[in-house]
Amino acid sequence: MNRIVERRLPDGRVRKLSPFHFSLEGLKTDILCRDDEDYDSMVKYLAVCARRKNVILVIYVAVSNHCHAVILAMTQADADRFGQEVKRCFSQWFCHKYQSRHILKGLDAKSILLENDSHVRNALAYVPRNALDNGCAVQDYSWSGFGAMFSGEKPIGMRVSLLTKRQREQLMHTGDSLKDVDWMLDEKGVLIPWTICDCAYLEQVFNHDPAFFLKAVGGVNSGEMQQRLVDGPRQFLPDTEFRLLCDDLSHRWFDRNLEDLPLDRRLRLVTYLYRTQRTSVAQLSRMLHLDREMVRKALAGRR
Repeated sequence: MNRIVERRLPDGRVRKLSPFHFSLEGLKTDILCRDDEDYDSMVKYLAVCARRKNVILVIYVAVSNHCHAVILAMTQADADRFGQEVKRCFSQWFCHKYQSRHILKGLDAKSILLENDSHVRNALAYVPRNALDNGCAVQDYSWSGFGAMFSGEKPIGMRVSLLTKRQREQLMHTGDSLKDVDWMLDEKGVLIPWTICDCAYLEQVFNHDPAFFLKAVGGVNSGEMQQRLVDGPRQFLPDTEFRLLCDDLSHRWFDRNLEDLPLDRRLRLVTYLYRTQRTSVAQLSRMLHLDREMVRKALAGRR
């Protein structure tokens, strides 16, 4: 499989892109999508925000209190900007519709680089499997990109590029000009998944074999993937566990003990750990034996 691929981005440039898993999580007691209109809006914001932030959507799912997607992006910063834009847009939608502002504080957006072939395959299988959270069969769930994959006859519908400004605002919830997109809407005004997803990426990951994909969806360990992609990066680990994580990364990335790493490589770990784990400047300073001001400067440079 080709984990890193060359694609034409929404801005027209052809670049090499890497896969990232994105999740948007609400508070456990919050329901983000309360009716079909909310689910429809979530999916449309994924598409619109991907275009705005110059990334490519591969597969997605929206369930009651979270959504997931795999995207292709040039950099971690691009993936992060996409995530924050989805959070901002859906928060505005929710606040306007339900007159409720507390959701802004509760929403957590996270983008994680998928670093190896196994990680990519498991993430691509894990995303549509989240339909089970809504008590639906994966293949029958409406608010997922699953049905776009390995589909033979492609359904067609109304072209989004032909919508008037008023129609775009009503149906797509955006004032953006969408004259250059190939997206289509079905007879209910719902985005047709194959028109917004890079199906070719997922299909090549699974060797163009739909049975391989279905087996992966059925066999993926959801608890493990939830921990790796969603919960783990949001937990503040105690120093003893965080140190083990740093040691493991040092050996996997550089084949060296953490204490033997030169400064430039420890700073690489700083930026990676900060974006993938719930941590602090103080903890990074302690674990990587760096001055706090040096850690702050490294993180400021990343932003």
